[in-house]
Amino acid sequence: MTEDLPLEVTDVPDGADAATILDELSAFNAGEVGPSDRRPLGVFFRPAPGEPPEAGLTGYTAWNWLFTGNLWIAERHRGRGLAARLLDAAEAEALHRGCRGAWIDTFNPKAKAAYERCGYAVFGELPDFVAGRSRFFLAKPLGP
Repeated sequence: MTEDLPLEVTDVPDGADAATILDELSAFNAGEVGPSDRRPLGVFFRPAPGEPPEAGLTGYTAWNWLFTGNLWIAERHRGRGLAARLLDAAEAEALHRGCRGAWIDTFNPKAKAAYERCGYAVFGELPDFVAGRSRFFLAKPLGP
């Protein structure tokens, strides 16, 4: 029985412990489906060199997929097509890395509409994820 095994719950996981879990899970997954070849990816807009970004996208590529984890645009730059440019640049790099698809998620209706304009389609939804909003998962094929 597992009920007698002690568990530790924390809101401040030790970095080494978290690394162990990630390393072991990565090794397991590699044994199941092959290595992920996970690589970070970032695309940024800076008003001038050396200044903080005023828009950007961060994520990674793994198993020939691009995952966009964060996409943010400063209020004053919204509505000018910058999200599409950030996604285009990330997708171009993902294609260069051999990716066959991209995915992203959001619970912001405006972001969802922007991603759909960029060719992403909803493949999943978590209703009432937060504040009466659904969280949508969107994907887009890349390449030919």
